[in-house]
Amino acid sequence: MTIKSVILSGGSGTRLWPASRETYPKQLLPLTGELSLLQETAVRLKDFAGEVDPVPLVVTNEDYRFIIAEQLRQIGVASAGIVLEPVGRNTAPALTLAALAAAAGGNDPVLLVMPADHVITDVERFQLAIGEGAALASAGALVTFGIVPDHPETGYGYIRVGPAVSGAATSRVLAEFVEKPDAPTAERYVASGEYFWNSGIFMMKASVWLRAIERFNPEMAAACEAAFVERKADADFLRVGKGAFENCPSDSIDYAVMEKLQSAPEVGQGVVVPLSAGWSDVGAWDALWAVSPKDASGNSARGEVLFESSRNTLVHASTRLVAAVGCDDMVVVETADAVMVAHKSHTQSVKNVVARLKAEGRSLTRTHRKVYRPWGWYDSIDAGDRFQVKRIVVNPGAKLSLQMHYHRAEHWIVVRGTAEVTAGDKVFLLGENESTYIPLGHTHRLTNPGKVPLEIIEVQSGSYLGEDDIVRFEDTYGRTEG
Repeated sequence: MTIKSVILSGGSGTRLWPASRETYPKQLLPLTGELSLLQETAVRLKDFAGEVDPVPLVVTNEDYRFIIAEQLRQIGVASAGIVLEPVGRNTAPALTLAALAAAAGGNDPVLLVMPADHVITDVERFQLAIGEGAALASAGALVTFGIVPDHPETGYGYIRVGPAVSGAATSRVLAEFVEKPDAPTAERYVASGEYFWNSGIFMMKASVWLRAIERFNPEMAAACEAAFVERKADADFLRVGKGAFENCPSDSIDYAVMEKLQSAPEVGQGVVVPLSAGWSDVGAWDALWAVSPKDASGNSARGEVLFESSRNTLVHASTRLVAAVGCDDMVVVETADAVMVAHKSHTQSVKNVVARLKAEGRSLTRTHRKVYRPWGWYDSIDAGDRFQVKRIVVNPGAKLSLQMHYHRAEHWIVVRGTAEVTAGDKVFLLGENESTYIPLGHTHRLTNPGKVPLEIIEVQSGSYLGEDDIVRFEDTYGRTEG
């Protein structure tokens, strides 16, 4: 029995703004340690006692593809299993594509399906639960993991369980999924001992899932199969047919299959494995505070932070020193272009701020000042009337597209490394402290031929400095924009 991880990496995490943005959501952020939530998910089965396929399947979209591939490369995980959804269709179609990919070539592994944006603080206990779930899944069960509640929570859906599963250590028969309760109902659920929080983590054999989706939602199964038949390999990525996938119904794993298992026992038994491993879906800043390391006063800090007469406060500093004085049950989040201050009891309302910014057409909800590209990143460090200054870092061996601009000229100054510059019909090298000028309308390209990152300062000047003023003639990464 081989376990293959399936990591679902969609969603924007608006309640964790301003750290989480549409083009760089919470699963790509290092919120609890040195690794991003995606990276922590990808290594969660490291040193697991059973047989694990070393290449996880990651299902994501076009916006995140290069960042995910780079983050997997950084932790030594092969990124050959990135499946790209042309459009978002919720978790059931995403898992169906992953199951089709896992079953290609006649394989039938046990799939461990995990959202990319959850926190597990006790990996050892997590792996023990996975071991129990894998044994049940290999026998044909459809397994979900129920979080053992430690308090009445109104922000999570719940799972009601039935009797113990014969021969299993802790597992219970799946009875039903229930929606987020009000406070009195949540208290009753927890007191009964028959309800767990819905974790969104599942295990089943690839063939069992495909049989289940065919039984309960044949339209979804057909659309995913048609999209998969049209798949094309593109570097690290597997692209499925866009037209076919756009016709796919949208539904979650819970609604599409798990809730319907009792009506069709021939598909497989629904089973719940209790999980008590420091789990959090990090749905808001107060949830991050709850799972973060704290000092003796209950304060949690990331970045350069000073606490003075403060208690039970979370400060997330990205670019500068943040001093919290006299703060009690507060959240302070600082980024290069925005600061958010909230009482912990109001962190769910951050989504309302994001909605207002989107309604005003502000880019602060979509991108950070620092923008990642497949070749590296740039940071727009200053701007004014008819000028913009960027710090650009190009990864070793990477190159920008061959391009030109209608409305701006560019000055490049090399700060570190060696730049190979294409300017019109000339190709030349620039070393540290050397510079060049790219006139408006001239074809140009920047390449890093070296083995260390290339860092330059770019000064743009012209009548229009938007990112859409670009004409690409050639691009290593197959982009037409972005």
